[in-house]
Amino acid sequence: MSSVPVPNPAPASAQPSRWRQYYALTKPRVVQLIVFCAVIGMFLAVPGWPPLVPTLAATAGIWLVAAAAAAFNCLVEQEIDRRMTRTAWRPTAKGELTDRQALVFSALLCGAGAALLLAWVNALTLWLTLATFIGYAVIYTLVLKPNTPQNIVIGGASGAMPPVLGWAAMRGEASADAWLLCLIIFLWTPPHFWALALYRTEDYRKAGLPMLPVTHGPDFTKLHVFLYTLVLFAGTLLPFVSGLSGWFYLASAVVLGALFSGYAFKLWRHYSDELARRTFRFSILYLSLLFAALLVDHYIPR
Repeated sequence: MSSVPVPNPAPASAQPSRWRQYYALTKPRVVQLIVFCAVIGMFLAVPGWPPLVPTLAATAGIWLVAAAAAAFNCLVEQEIDRRMTRTAWRPTAKGELTDRQALVFSALLCGAGAALLLAWVNALTLWLTLATFIGYAVIYTLVLKPNTPQNIVIGGASGAMPPVLGWAAMRGEASADAWLLCLIIFLWTPPHFWALALYRTEDYRKAGLPMLPVTHGPDFTKLHVFLYTLVLFAGTLLPFVSGLSGWFYLASAVVLGALFSGYAFKLWRHYSDELARRTFRFSILYLSLLFAALLVDHYIPR
């Protein structure tokens, strides 16, 4: 009598653990850059070293609320994510986490972050952080992104807020210098995301999202990536003009701005998907180095 072979079950490691699935919802690489810019805002807001406890509490609180916004975004965009190669792996898109699990997770993160900010930082930082949550998770995700090719321009305002949050955490106010830092990220956002959209155009078309390359074509988008890098270049000089930063930052901003504009010019004149991919990746490095230069400059004696 022959036996029927029974297939071996898939190893447990073939599917991410539940904690890894929840962690993926927080979009950790995006949140890391958000928190990094917020921390730079904290350091720039005070003449010396920022106080330890409020700095740690503000960093954790902003991270938690930003992660909550990312998780909520994954929840409401799961149908779109399923249609896009870039996002089809997300746990909500694959059905590995239910809507209720994602919503409860987002609410817990947001609640914990809000409690930290209120108890250990200040009310202004709490309300600004919650406003940023609403701006990204609701206004940008539900209203702007599916309805206008200017989604990333208008919606970029919420993504540009981290240095303002950090500044408010240390000083209890958001001065003009804080908004200068916000302006830099606001101007950086369109060329950063449009470079991505150029080599992911079919993804966005399949998902039915009116990103600029879908609605206005690649040539129009490439030109606007280049033009925005020029405007960004000018915007990054403002901290030096205002006296917020010194010569080290100015030199860094000029070099980095020239490199980013060079990438954008080549993208406009000699497009390839690989060049668009490299431009997108460089844009992340660009912003990180620019804000790192602000931090280093802050502690150089003048």
